[in-house]
Amino acid sequence: MTDTPASAVIEAPRRGRPRGSYAKTEARRQEILTAAFEVFSTSGYRAGSLKDVADKVGLSQAGLLHHFPSKEALLEAVLTLRDEESVTRTGALTAQGIELLHGLVELTRYNTTIPGLVALYCVLSAEATDPDHPAHEYFQRRYNWVRGTMTDAFDDLDGRGQLRPGIVPAAAARQLAALMDGLQVQWLLDNDSVDMPAEVVAFLEAITTEKF
Repeated sequence: MTDTPASAVIEAPRRGRPRGSYAKTEARRQEILTAAFEVFSTSGYRAGSLKDVADKVGLSQAGLLHHFPSKEALLEAVLTLRDEESVTRTGALTAQGIELLHGLVELTRYNTTIPGLVALYCVLSAEATDPDHPAHEYFQRRYNWVRGTMTDAFDDLDGRGQLRPGIVPAAAARQLAALMDGLQVQWLLDNDSVDMPAEVVAFLEAITTEKF
């Protein structure tokens, strides 16, 4: 496994800060992240402004920048929060082989309950194909990590004889990542016509000898 999906951007509290003060600060940061998520998922990163985010939480832009030093830092914190949830859902830091793939199916099911967060990812990943976008390198790192993690899982299955003949682990990883991302777009356009978990299960059962 390579690097984690995103580097942390939230600095640790300074020593000596009262516990109550720190708790309030963390609560405010969560409010800002929630507001940023709403703004970025609705308007996109470039069209959504810091003023829009600040207005949602009753802060001035200067007050918001006290918690996050830049718009780019705020964006990465939002994306990191999403990745941390994904890692928790899939057990990607500890699971291997079939357990990781079962986790990805569970993650797909979970994603059907958070359409706003799925929309945010789709909007930002499309915008970030522009090399000048502040999240461009983030998404490059993330896809490298995702493909590497999935390849490791398929390699493990291959070694156990659970991968069907002719399936190349690295190719299967790319295909699974593309399938999951493509399904999200189709599902956002028409929730009723796409069963994301069922499609992912069908793909995995077609290339492995396992049942999901």
